[in-house]
Amino acid sequence: MNNIKKLPLTMAVIAALCPISALAQEFTQEQIDAIVAKAVDKALAERQAKIDEAVNKKADVITEPQTAAQSPDMAIPFGVKFSGYARYGAHFQTGDQKYVAVDGSYNGASAIGRLGNEGNGGEFQLSKAFKSDNGAIWDVNVMIDHWGDEVNLKKAYAGVTNLFASNPGAYLWAGRDFHQRPQQGINDYFWMNHDGQGAGIKNFDIGGVQFDLATVAAVESCSPEVMDDEANPSRITCTGGSGTGDKGNYAVTSKVHGMKIGPLDLELYGNYGFDSKAVDDDQRMNAWQGGVVLSHTNDSGVNKIIARYSDNSDNSVYNKTEDLTTVYASFEGLHRFTQQAQIEYLLAFHDYDNSKNGNDNRRNYGAIVRPMYFWNDVHSTWLEAGYQRVDYDKGGDNNGWKVTLSQNVSIAMGPEFRPMLRFYVTGGEVDNERTARVNGTDDQQLDSFNIGAMWEAWF
Repeated sequence: MNNIKKLPLTMAVIAALCPISALAQEFTQEQIDAIVAKAVDKALAERQAKIDEAVNKKADVITEPQTAAQSPDMAIPFGVKFSGYARYGAHFQTGDQKYVAVDGSYNGASAIGRLGNEGNGGEFQLSKAFKSDNGAIWDVNVMIDHWGDEVNLKKAYAGVTNLFASNPGAYLWAGRDFHQRPQQGINDYFWMNHDGQGAGIKNFDIGGVQFDLATVAAVESCSPEVMDDEANPSRITCTGGSGTGDKGNYAVTSKVHGMKIGPLDLELYGNYGFDSKAVDDDQRMNAWQGGVVLSHTNDSGVNKIIARYSDNSDNSVYNKTEDLTTVYASFEGLHRFTQQAQIEYLLAFHDYDNSKNGNDNRRNYGAIVRPMYFWNDVHSTWLEAGYQRVDYDKGGDNNGWKVTLSQNVSIAMGPEFRPMLRFYVTGGEVDNERTARVNGTDDQQLDSFNIGAMWEAWF
């Protein structure tokens, strides 16, 4: 907008530098005004085109920081690239729950709605790219995260692209990395997650279709535990952070993407989990899962259908439960009625079925809707409403609702633009009937009203 305001001033400076008589001979005042108006219209059109392009590219937002080496023909950035995701703020609780949640929900950290209903933390990454004499592009990436009292090393890996003459876009990597963690934003759910350390290849081209394959291991970790010790009764056995070795749980992961079915984009996932002898014999087992994603993007937004089936596992084949089968399905999207009026939405279903022990068998139903209105480039108002029901085979159900009103200040127009300052109020009610019945308590209804301010950014 500042550039647009300066256009008439620019014309005035040009006029001052030219001979007045010559300018008068060349242009009338009406012609000058027309030139200025045309320049302003052009600047507005170019700005709107850039916004539309950014929105279309980022309609399906992934907050995971990207590697420094993205393609074999890229220009190597100078210095070190800093990227990440973070949110921090104050969240004042006046009711029974600080964050509104229904007991027994397995499909997301904020399955009843993320807006005004999430904790603090961040992930901060440093990346450096290099280009060898033979044209191969290397990158080294290191990330730490802060989602609790501990700061953990989440990434430490290297990769290379433009290595194979027959497949220059293939990316070969090894180390510790975020791995195969497709995420839904509005409920903050990783419907698959295989973070760990290992090696693999991404974007291997097979007849115009991209193929990813990797073998990864879960990183060993521990939980803080207070031990009886006469010298130090409050001694803690470990810090709670991640170790450096393998835990003994492994996964072979695969993904096929870049496929088209008419106007639809298609992705296929297939994973297999197994254990090494680091796991006790009676705990050792295998697991597998498959997933499919169908998405459609147009000028008005994006719609996506996700379906996942898991055997002996839920969203990760690292973590196994004998005779457990789970099904997850969802429909989500973003629709722009106008550039100012937009809406995000999600419908989700999760079936958790253990044929060996059915006490916790349940079906989870969730719905979230988030209408948004952008007053201008900077200010916007969002309203998010969510409902969730966890229906158990035995003992009844738990259910709840949540509503958040948020006033936002952001760097540009659109839900995908960050950084953003957010000022919000959240209200909700949860009825954990089944939990209270199983625990033999009367404290089943929880009311919430919270006020907060936070900063959120990916960069």
